[in-house]
Parts: sequence; C-alpha cells; structure tokens
Amino acid sequence: MRVLLWQKILPHLPRTLTTPCRGCAGHAPLSTHTDQKPGRPPLLVSRLFQPSNLRDVGQEGRAPGETTCKSQRLMQQAGLIHPSNPGCYHYLPATVRAMEKLVRLIDQEMQGIGGQKVDMPSLCSAELWRRSERWDLMGKELFRLRDRHGGEYCLGPTHEEAVTELLASQGTLSYRQLPLLLYQVTRKFRDEPKPRFGLLRGREFYMKDMYSFDASEEAAYQTYESVCQAYARLFSRLGLPCVQVQADTGNIGGKLSHEFQLPAEIGEDRLLVCGACSFSANVETVAPDRTDCPQCQTGTLVESKGIEVGHTFYLGTKYSRIFDASFTNTQNKSAVTEMGCFGLGVTRILAAAIEVMSTEEGIRWPSLLAPYQICILPPKRGSKMDSVADLVDDLVQQLRETLPSLRGEVVLDDRTQMTIGKRLKDASRLGYPYVVVVGQSALEETPRYEVICQQTGEKLYLSKDGLVDLLRAVETV
Repeated sequence: MRVLLWQKILPHLPRTLTTPCRGCAGHAPLSTHTDQKPGRPPLLVSRLFQPSNLRDVGQEGRAPGETTCKSQRLMQQAGLIHPSNPGCYHYLPATVRAMEKLVRLIDQEMQGIGGQKVDMPSLCSAELWRRSERWDLMGKELFRLRDRHGGEYCLGPTHEEAVTELLASQGTLSYRQLPLLLYQVTRKFRDEPKPRFGLLRGREFYMKDMYSFDASEEAAYQTYESVCQAYARLFSRLGLPCVQVQADTGNIGGKLSHEFQLPAEIGEDRLLVCGACSFSANVETVAPDRTDCPQCQTGTLVESKGIEVGHTFYLGTKYSRIFDASFTNTQNKSAVTEMGCFGLGVTRILAAAIEVMSTEEGIRWPSLLAPYQICILPPKRGSKMDSVADLVDDLVQQLRETLPSLRGEVVLDDRTQMTIGKRLKDASRLGYPYVVVVGQSALEETPRYEVICQQTGEKLYLSKDGLVDLLRAVETV
C-alpha cells in the first residue's frame, strides 16, 4: 500500500505546528501571521481545531425557548462558533481567519480614504458619559461596573466620548491637520435584553468604529460621503447587495444618519424602498402607513426586511463642543470641530453574509472571506484508487510552488479512513469555495481532477495544469 509523504511525516511534526501562536493569544485574535510557509506540510483537516457538530443544533446548543436562524445553526454545526454565556460566543479558528480577512478589507477601504487605526480601552469612565448625558440616556443597555475604589465605568458599546476627549487632550489643532479620521476594530458590549440569532444580535461582538473631525460643515459632509462610498465599495467587493437607507439618529445623535442594510427575511429592521426613484428609508423615519414616496411623489413604497450591517452619522458639534475638541481656523481663531461617526458590525457582517448566501445544508462564504479557499480530498485508504494517491503530493507541491498567494489557503482532508462521499458532504457544509477530488478520473491515461466550485455549483474535470490555471485567478486578501 502506498503511503503519502504527509502520512509518513505526520507523527513527527513538531509541536509548534499545533500550538497556538503566542501573538494570537489573549484579548485580540486579529493577527496577521501566515500559518503555512514554504517547505511545511499542508494543513490537515484532522489537525484543525474545528469541533464540528454536523447535525441539527438542538436544545443543547441554545437557551430554552431561543429561536435560531440559518446562519446560527450552520455556524454551530460547522464548528465556527460555540455558545458561551447568553449572547456571547467562542469564535473558533476558522471564524477568526474569516474575521481577519474582513478586517484586512476594512483596513484597505478605511486607510484608502485617510483613516488612521487606533485602539481605545473597552473600559470607559462614567464621568465622560455623564458629561455627554448618555450615562442615563443609554439606560440598561450599558454594562456598568465599579472598581475597588468605587470608580464607575461601563464596557464601551461605542466610543464617541472617549475619542473626542482624546482629541481634546492634545490641545488645539491647526486646520491643516484636518480632516482627521480615527478608527478601531474592537470588542463592543451591549446588554441586549433578548440576544438571539447567534452573531446577528449578541451582547459581545466586534465592530469597526470610525470618528471624523473636520474644519467645516461642508468638509464634514464631504467626509461623510467618502465613508459611505467606501462602505459601498466594501460590500461590492464582498458580493453583498447592501442598501443604503435613511435612518434615525437615535441615542448617538446628530443631524444625519444612514444604515447599510442587507435584505433578508430574518432581518429585524423594516425598510421602505421606492420602485421609481432612489429613495429608501428605515420605517422609523417615515410614517408607517405611508405608501407614496416622499421624494418623487409618484412612486410606491414597498416594505421589506433587512439586517443592519453598517451605520453612519453626521454628528455636527454635539460631542466636540462638550469636550472642547477645537482647532485654529484660517483666521487664526479657535473653533470646534465638526464630527461624524461610522460603524460596521464585523462579526454581524460574517453572520449576515452566511445568512443570505448559504443553502440550508451548507455554508457559502463571500469568496474573499472563506477561511480556506481549497480543500483537497485524497482517495479512501485501501480503495482501488490508492494507486494514484501520489498525485496528491504532486498537486500540493505544485500549488505551493506556482501559486504563492494561496499559501495557507489549502487544506488536505487526510481523514482517509472515511469515504470520499462523506468527506464531500463535510466540505459542502463547511463551504470551501473549491473542493478538489482525487478520484476515479485520476485513473485515466491523462489524470484529471474533479473540481467542485461550491459558490456556483459547477463541477469541472481538469488536468493539473488546468486546475492550476483555474486557481491562479482566485483572489485572496
């Protein structure tokens, strides 16, 4: 019986290959290290910490009476998330990889419009929130705590107070330093009364929040529009059909607000969209019994549901005046900055994308966010196709040498005690964009690989060179 190279060396792999990188431990899992380097064996499914539960999620996977949705069920079944406390989840390695990719995309778009990345404390002083009068306004939504000295704090659901106080503490800026756009990607906390739907409505989650400081109202509107355009580009790159709708400013406050909504039946927001013009709004901002469009006067408003994945606010001077975040203008006089704030629900985008793109049987990722792009299935151990098992080694080696952009993106399902059919079913559930089967067609005079493109459902039979050409076009981030 032929033994593959990776089967020979598996027992002798150093422990460092299966020990978490120290840089990824602790509070922030958003690392940037590469987990597959030239010369290392391929990633093996049997070694991945992905405690799959590929069956229906029963009562043991949720609180009594809790309703679930497709994304929550699929993510728990596939070992992507594991419930902890109500509204809180362990993000397991595959989810962290997808989240890291999403954060890299967000970084590209935010830094492309001048954003600078910061990291502010999750522990926020009650004194700051009292100055903005939101300590009482936010009510029970805040997680509140006291330190051993009696000092009051909250776990930050958002950071308008903190970032404005930070800017004010630096002294008066010059107009030449504006616009200034500061953003972070951090854990946020909200004491949701009824957390549900997995990562769609939790009490602890990741969010990208950006805060802008401008010298004039006109400049602030320009910044606002540039961020909205960056959001539209981001969702376009992800292949998600988001709709920008007018929204209420709520307890954030300000003069203008828009939500970015992903249409979905499970969505908790009600949207009104005009069929004749570009008008769209959350029903909160329009009389709920209105059917005619307030913008064009002729179109009919059609109601639908959506998942909010982003929110933008033009704040004006609401916070900058309170905290005296000022600058010296062109007349050498002091003035307060005009502000905006802009949020993206990082973990909510992951879950919402799975919700709208997946089948009932398996996850389908936006291609750029798939934790791994390619899964290779060797033949079952002891089958008649064992004679072509060395093609797996050749294929892995060629992919490593000719497609360096895919290093770390290829996994090998080494569970060869299982049939190809069983492993194919698992691969479909987990949502690898490309599944490569070394099966019956590899026995032909010119060996071919069965390639299943899971996003489209297309099945191809390709030579090794043809497969390499196909995968050369795969975009990664």
